Amino acid sequence: MRKDAVHNRERLLRAARSLFADRGLDVPLEEIARTAGVSIGTLYNRFPTRQALVDAVFEDRTAVVARLAEEALAADDAWEGFVAFLTGVCELQAADLGYNDVAVRGAAAGESAGGYSLMRRIVARAHASGQLRADVTLEDMAFVTWGIAATVRATFRVAPGAWRRHLALTLDGLRASSAARTGPLPAPPLTPEQTAALMPECG
Repeated sequence: MRKDAVHNRERLLRAARSLFADRGLDVPLEEIARTAGVSIGTLYNRFPTRQALVDAVFEDRTAVVARLAEEALAADDAWEGFVAFLTGVCELQAADLGYNDVAVRGAAAGESAGGYSLMRRIVARAHASGQLRADVTLEDMAFVTWGIAATVRATFRVAPGAWRRHLALTLDGLRASSAARTGPLPAPPLTPEQTAALMPECG
């Protein structure tokens, strides 16, 4: 790209990153272009769709989530690795309403084949250690993401650390020792197809 085209792209990414972080992914594209000091036509020349812009803004987060997953799998204690991964992903969500929306819509860690495979391994390792309740499935982890995301969005400005309480309560329910106290879960898990079908509604 020409130097001015590269400059415009960088300005658009900076503007989108800032606005998405503060307000989420539904910021009007016209406002992003105006904040960047370019025309809406220039935005569409660089990013033909909203999703193309979102992908470019959050490209680095996919690598961060992959690193968190690899660290979780390398942890000596499988439960601690499981908790560290969930906490790390939730910290990314809590710091940025845009990424919070990305996580809910399945556009980051869980949607790609690589991210899904890593999460499956983290869950399987926690199961094998006997610390994660046996009736928890990979699809159940979507509810963790959705629940934390809702807490983040509701408390982002008034109590930005409230999600940590929510996560601690959730993790307590995911422990095998919790299953020993309360017995089996009262309903079957969603299938992968049901979970995928819910993604648009949860976004």
